Amino acid sequence: MIPGPGLAFGGDYNPEQWDEAVWKEDDELMRQARVNLVTVGVFSWALLEPEEGRYDFAWLDAHLDRLHANGVRVDLATPTASPPPWFTLAHPEAMPVGADGTRLTHGSRDTYCLASAAYRRAAVGIASALAERYADHPALVMWHLHNEYATVCYCEQSAAAFRVWLRARYGTLGALNDAWGTAFWSQRYGAWEQVMPPRATQWHHNPGHTLDFRRFWSDQALAAYREQRDAIRRHSGPQVPVTTNLMLPGYQVLDLWAFGREVDFVGIDHYMSAPGMDGDADTAFGADRARSFGGGKPWLLIEQGTNTVYAGDRTLPKDPGRILRSSIAHIARGSEGALFFQWRQSRAGAELWHSAMVPHTGPDTRIFREAAATGEAVARLAEVAGSTVSAEVAVLWDADAWWALDSQGMPSGDLDYHGTVMRAHRALWDAGVTTDFAHPEAADLARYRVVLAPSLYLVSDQGAATLRRYVEGGGTLLVQYFSGVVDARHQVRTGGYPGAFREVLGIRGEEFRPLAAGDEVELSDGSSGTVWSEALRAEGAQVVASYTTGTLAGEPAVTRHSFGAGTGWYVSTRLDDRAYAALIARVLAEAGAAPEVPGLPSGVEAVRRRAEDGRGWLFLLNHTAADQLVVPVAGVELLTGEPVPAGGLRVAAGGVAVVREG
Repeated sequence: MIPGPGLAFGGDYNPEQWDEAVWKEDDELMRQARVNLVTVGVFSWALLEPEEGRYDFAWLDAHLDRLHANGVRVDLATPTASPPPWFTLAHPEAMPVGADGTRLTHGSRDTYCLASAAYRRAAVGIASALAERYADHPALVMWHLHNEYATVCYCEQSAAAFRVWLRARYGTLGALNDAWGTAFWSQRYGAWEQVMPPRATQWHHNPGHTLDFRRFWSDQALAAYREQRDAIRRHSGPQVPVTTNLMLPGYQVLDLWAFGREVDFVGIDHYMSAPGMDGDADTAFGADRARSFGGGKPWLLIEQGTNTVYAGDRTLPKDPGRILRSSIAHIARGSEGALFFQWRQSRAGAELWHSAMVPHTGPDTRIFREAAATGEAVARLAEVAGSTVSAEVAVLWDADAWWALDSQGMPSGDLDYHGTVMRAHRALWDAGVTTDFAHPEAADLARYRVVLAPSLYLVSDQGAATLRRYVEGGGTLLVQYFSGVVDARHQVRTGGYPGAFREVLGIRGEEFRPLAAGDEVELSDGSSGTVWSEALRAEGAQVVASYTTGTLAGEPAVTRHSFGAGTGWYVSTRLDDRAYAALIARVLAEAGAAPEVPGLPSGVEAVRRRAEDGRGWLFLLNHTAADQLVVPVAGVELLTGEPVPAGGLRVAAGGVAVVREG
C-alpha cells in the first residue's frame, strides 16, 4: 500500500534548518507546487533526542500539525543514519572501522556499526519513541526507516557477528573450510576465533571469504531494518506502510531482492548519472530495477535531484524541461509519485550545494517554476495510481554474481558487473522494449519471452536448474561471456565453460582468452569484439558467427542452440555496439518480443501502465531536441485534457505526453 489518493509529489523537508518566516513562505510555496507529501526527520536525531533517553518532540509536533493543516501528508523518518554526538562519545566502539583498521570519528553521516549492540539499541529506542508519539497523528501516511543503508564495518563486533552468521550457515568448521577452499595458501581454520572479516592484507583475499562477508553484511542491514520496523509496528498499525530508501545501482552492499520482500513497498533514491540520452537510459534502468525488486508492484521514487546530474567528479545541471521528463519517466515505469531531495536548498552543512525544489536564489527561478509545473503535471495523472507495468523481457540480476565478480584476481580488469548489465538493459531500451529484472532462481521466468544473462559469473545450482527449465519449456535465453563459471560457493564448475549452461547452450569452452586493453577481434559477420574472447567448440549449437583473426580464427564466437522447446544463445566476446544491437533485435524478433509501440521515432520512449479493470495509459517521452509525431495513438492526453488528433500525437521537443487509451 502506497500513500494516496493520487500520486505523491514533494520531497525531504527539513524545517529545523529555518525560522518561522521561512516556514510561512514554505506553506505558500508548497501549495503553489502542489506538494502533497514530505519526508520529515531523516537527519534530526540530535534534536529529537538531545541526550540519551530524553526526547524533545515539541518542535516536530508543531511542524506535523502545520503540515497537516496545509494538506501535506508526512513520511516520517527514523533518523538512525546520523547518530548524534552524545552517542558517538558515549559509545566509541560503535564507530565503524575500515578494512585497513582505521576507526572513523564523528563528523559526517553514516558513522555507525550495524553490528554494535549499543547502536542497535539506540536505533530501536528512537524508532519506538517516534512510533509511540506519532502513530495516530493525522498527517502520518508512511514510515521511512533509516537512510540509504550503506556503511560496512570490519571491527571486532563485526567479526564476532560474522562468526555467528558463518556457524549458522555452515554448521562446522570443516564445511566452512571446504566451501572457501582453505587448503590453498595454508588458510585452513582450526577454530572459529581464527575467522576474521576480510580486512586489508598482503595481496588477494580468499574470494569465498569476501563473498560471504558481503552476504553477512547485507543480512546485518536487513536485520537492523526489521528491528526498527517491528518496533514501529508495536505502536503503528499495518495501515501505515513501512519502507526504506534503497540506492541504485551499486552504492549499497545489499541484496535488494531480500529487502524487496521485507518492505511494504520499494522506495528508491535515484540520481541521474549522465547528461543527454545516457541519463534517460539510466533513469529507465533505475526505475525498472525498483519495480522488479518489489515483484512488479507500484513503488515510490523517494529522492531525486531537481537540478543534479552526477557525472564523475562534477555535478552538472539538468537541461530545461528535464525535471518534468525525469519525474514522469519514473512514474511511467511504476512509481506512485516523484519526490526530491530536498524541498529547500540548505545554506550550511555538508550538502549546501545539493540541488532542491526551492534553490538558494528563491522561488523566482527556473528550477522552482519547473518543479511547480511538474507538481501540476503529477496532479493531472492521479488516475494512474495503483496501475502496473508488464514486460515480456527480463535481465538477470543477482547480488551474489555482482559480489563474486567484484573479487580480486579476476582474469581481466574490464569485467564490470554493473556496466555489463546496464549495457544489456540499454540495448533493450534502445529497441523500445519494456524490461524487468529477475533473479536466476525466480519461479516465474516462464512469463518472459526472452531472458538475458549478461554477467552471471556466479550461478547457484538452483539458478542453473531454473534457467534450464526455462529454456526447455520454450523460453529464449541469451548468455554472455564469463557466465555460469562458478557455483554459489565461488568454486569453479570444472569440465568446461560455461559450466552451468553447457548443455543448454550446446557448447564447451576450453580456454578464456581476455583481450589486452584496446585490442579487438574480428568476427565473420563483419562485427568486432573487445575485452574478452573464448576458445569454444560447438556441441550441437549452430555457429552464428566465428572469429576470423588471431589464434581463434575459425572457432565459434556467437552460437544458437535449440534445447527442448526453447533456444539458448551464447556470446563469447563484448560485441561492438552496432553488432550487439543487431543481435538483440534478432533474438527479440525470433522470440516474438515486440517494442511497446513499433515504429516510434528514434529518441522517443514509450511505456504503458495498466489497471486491473482494463484501463491503460501510454507514456511518451521525447528525448530529442525536435518535436516528434507519434502515430497511431488514440485516446485523451491527460496533461492537456485534449483528445489525440486523428493524425497522431505531436510530442514537443524534450517533452512528455500521457494518453488514456481507448
